[in-house]
Amino acid sequence: MILYLHGFRSSPQSFKARWMGQRLQELGRADEYRCPQLPASPKQAIALALGIAETFLQTHPVAQLSLIGSSLGGYYATWLAERLGCRAVLLNPAVKPPRDLQSYVGISTQYHSDEPFEFRPEYVAELEALAIAAISAPQRYFLLAATGDEVLDWRESRAFYLGAKQCIIAGSDHGLSDFTQYADEVLSFCDSKPGAATPSSATGA
Repeated sequence: MILYLHGFRSSPQSFKARWMGQRLQELGRADEYRCPQLPASPKQAIALALGIAETFLQTHPVAQLSLIGSSLGGYYATWLAERLGCRAVLLNPAVKPPRDLQSYVGISTQYHSDEPFEFRPEYVAELEALAIAAISAPQRYFLLAATGDEVLDWRESRAFYLGAKQCIIAGSDHGLSDFTQYADEVLSFCDSKPGAATPSSATGA
């Protein structure tokens, strides 16, 4: 199963989430894909994602579970991967969201529906509770980070996921508008056998 975790203010309707679902459907693997709408509360979002993963793991080995996390979803995916021991792909991940989301406390709107939601002050503490000091098994991680990310500093991600497979994309943007070029590489990593991924670093156009 591939469990996709979207970012802050995003949804399963994001370009990357829909593209991954479409690609798996083309491959006859639509039943392997999950992309839930995550609550604004980090505690509730993690509980939802963890519940989906643990239900799957009741009948499948952890080697058959992969996470894809975009932006804030990358922060969640890292916590889950450390807890469960599964693979994780990080797409322009948020490395320090307790710091970055302080200014968003209050009412915000969803990107894809304009539906309002509240990001409460206590959610910052919930994010802090999910902090991982360092990843324990870099070979289980694949980082895609764009130097043109206008929201997050790609250098923080590169340093945090040191030793992991990395693809540093020259240019692009926070939403990875050129994600279709990398989707199959992401899928290949998700399908790889545990320990089979060799840490590497590459720069894309």
